Amino acid sequence: MDVSARVDYAVRAMLMLAEAAASGLGPVSIDHLATRQDLPRKFLETIFADLRRAGLVLSRRGALGGYALARPGTEISVGDIFRAVDGPLAEVRGLRPQDTSYAGVAEHLPSLWVAVRASLREVLDGTSVAALSTGDLPDRVRELITAPEAWRNR
Repeated sequence: MDVSARVDYAVRAMLMLAEAAASGLGPVSIDHLATRQDLPRKFLETIFADLRRAGLVLSRRGALGGYALARPGTEISVGDIFRAVDGPLAEVRGLRPQDTSYAGVAEHLPSLWVAVRASLREVLDGTSVAALSTGDLPDRVRELITAPEAWRNR
């Protein structure tokens, strides 16, 4: 799986908004987000347009303006962010996994692609922005990251 710069930047920015919300701060400006996480401002603006369209953030104009989470961080999953900026979690040549079909020895491959998507959903949809922000990750995610092979390249 390749995590795009768009997803990486969006998640990092959303973590900052979750931190601001938890601290009782108001909206956070794009400039502040870009500076604190060393992100390209213009790229962040286009990402936030996608997050706003997906209903994940609210924007406020003016001197005290900026962006804030549209709902509590406990109700926004990393999967929500991923889909907002990059589309579906898993596609095979532009198709949803269940819409693929193969003949002969590859006939069972769609089942594997569906399982891959299900595992991505388990981790990404099961992890909220609030949990990621505090490091209080779901049990299943903790199991996966403590597995002996988890941190080893192959």
